[in-house]
Amino acid sequence: MPQAPALSAEQRAQALRQAAAVRADRSQAKAELKAGKLSLTALLDRAASEQALASMRVSALLAALPGYGKVRAAALLDELGIASTRRVRGLGARQRAALLARVEQAAQSQP
Repeated sequence: MPQAPALSAEQRAQALRQAAAVRADRSQAKAELKAGKLSLTALLDRAASEQALASMRVSALLAALPGYGKVRAAALLDELGIASTRRVRGLGARQRAALLARVEQAAQSQP
């Protein structure tokens, strides 16, 4: 089994700071999504240029939407044929369009 490369203390500290920054970016994006300050379309557009958002799981993204949770997000992904482990950057054009259409349709049907 391959071993991870040995990092110096400085390299390890830099990697930890970078990982914390990525988690903070994702957390902020999910909070904005949940609060309605950011639309799903806008977040997916931002993910094209921001690595932190591009590497987020689609299931986590959907679970952050108002009215969605883990179970409803998993059901939607299953219905659309999108793997539960799919990352935002891995969505194809058709998958993205189907996902956006379904979420928008659900949002319009809610009172």
